[in-house]
Amino acid sequence: MAALVVVFSPLPRLRGLLQRCWGRLERGFLLPGFSGSQIPPWGPALAVQAPAFLPEPVRDTTESNEAPSFLDSILWMAAPKKRRTIEVNRCRRRNPNKLIKVKSNIDVCPECGNLKQKHVLCGYCYAKVKAETRLIRLEMQKKEGGPFNAPTVETLVIYDGEKPTEKDEGKRIIERPRKRPSWFVQN
Repeated sequence: MAALVVVFSPLPRLRGLLQRCWGRLERGFLLPGFSGSQIPPWGPALAVQAPAFLPEPVRDTTESNEAPSFLDSILWMAAPKKRRTIEVNRCRRRNPNKLIKVKSNIDVCPECGNLKQKHVLCGYCYAKVKAETRLIRLEMQKKEGGPFNAPTVETLVIYDGEKPTEKDEGKRIIERPRKRPSWFVQN
């Protein structure tokens, strides 16, 4: 029975010698009983001594006073026993429940003519409403002088060519210097 001790040395000559010896062992020159196709019954091993970086398991003092095993410090995780085949993967990925559904509730927006879902606000029209609302808010901030000075009354937005009625008496009035958009209805 042969034994091999592998030592990693910082000296390049000794390291080169160990690498050459290991290469000859692999090719079967040093051990004539093993040919190139046969594998010797032993192989290189790695032993590392370092501080433990995983938390130590809590030990019960009522158990026996055995030395901790090497297997106690390993973090065990589940691993698949076999590889999934291509057919199984494709069936799983292309399952009809995972595919994108074809929408049948698509309609044309009556305002702008773009496609939208039925019973949902058109995205293009919403962008216009959002921009107009932002401009109205800027007008309000100019009039009030800040966001926390808002009066506790209802706000009325008036566009060019419009005048407040008698029922709008006492409301905060914001004037916009443009024509009222068709989608911005007057209350």
